[in-house]
Amino acid sequence: MVQILTGTALLLVVLALFTLFSYKAPQGMKAMGALASAACASFLVEAFHFSFFGEVFGIKFLEQVGGANGSMGGVAAAILVPLALGVSPVYAVLVGLACSGFGILPGFIAGYITAFVVKFLEKKVPAGLDLIVIIIVGAPLARAIAMGMDPIVKGTLLQIGQVLIQAADASPIVMGLILGGLITVVATAPLSSMALTSIIGLTGIPMAVGALSVFGSSFMNYVFFSKMKFGSKKDTISVAIEPLTQSDIISANPIPVYVTNFIGGAMSGIIVAMMGLEVSTPGTATPIAGFAISLAQNGTPALVAAAGCVVVSVLAGFIGYAIFKNTKIKTAAEIRGINPENDAA
Repeated sequence: MVQILTGTALLLVVLALFTLFSYKAPQGMKAMGALASAACASFLVEAFHFSFFGEVFGIKFLEQVGGANGSMGGVAAAILVPLALGVSPVYAVLVGLACSGFGILPGFIAGYITAFVVKFLEKKVPAGLDLIVIIIVGAPLARAIAMGMDPIVKGTLLQIGQVLIQAADASPIVMGLILGGLITVVATAPLSSMALTSIIGLTGIPMAVGALSVFGSSFMNYVFFSKMKFGSKKDTISVAIEPLTQSDIISANPIPVYVTNFIGGAMSGIIVAMMGLEVSTPGTATPIAGFAISLAQNGTPALVAAAGCVVVSVLAGFIGYAIFKNTKIKTAAEIRGINPENDAA
């Protein structure tokens, strides 16, 4: 129990750090928006093509497509973050390619820090020499940062993963509550529930809990985002399909989103755990692919469990709105500096 509490506290600290970064770091909101885009370009493609079309339908080509995109999350983040911060495209790609082989979070950190160095060099180095200097300094710096952050990120994910494994040894209700709640919260955070469950190789009942809890969270987040008016209809639909696409909004409104997701995920997790469903494919804690694989491996019981998850998740969305309807929030328009009418279009 002590290890479970320690791991849970670590997860809360990590989530708090992302929120602090969004508010206090220079251009933190822009960087978080770029991270959301990178997750969409890598993990979301992986979820559809690798997990859904590849593993469920057996289409090998699309499985390769998904695997290719999913393995490039670090590169995508290290390119898109400097672009969002105003680095020229050629230098952004230079930085991103140097982060090949690393995950999305090391790539994000490397891209963010290196972007400021590159912008400084662009201003100070005479025109014509800046390309050479940035090649010599920027690319090695980006890779060095990614290399330094990689063991820290993996160690943190593994520590959080131990919470899930320890919870799996507890009673079904406790396991479902903790697993469902935590994985659903992680699904809304830049940590990524797909990355977490893949790295720790989660399978069996715990993976089924993660897959269907996150599936239910699609309906919960649609209701919650719609009622709270965090963004446009497009933002609401996007968060239902994949929460990571709106990680900037979520990081700017952590308590309402995380608390609501924990409530819904915990209730869904209890349902799945009590039914004893199992999923043998790790890394499928994502709405569409998670449901498809659960159904393919469990048949009708998965449909029953999924229906139960939808019901309690929608209920959680309304519960979250009732709790936080008077809470001051940051909208997409405020975060991204856009006109809501244009965004809606």
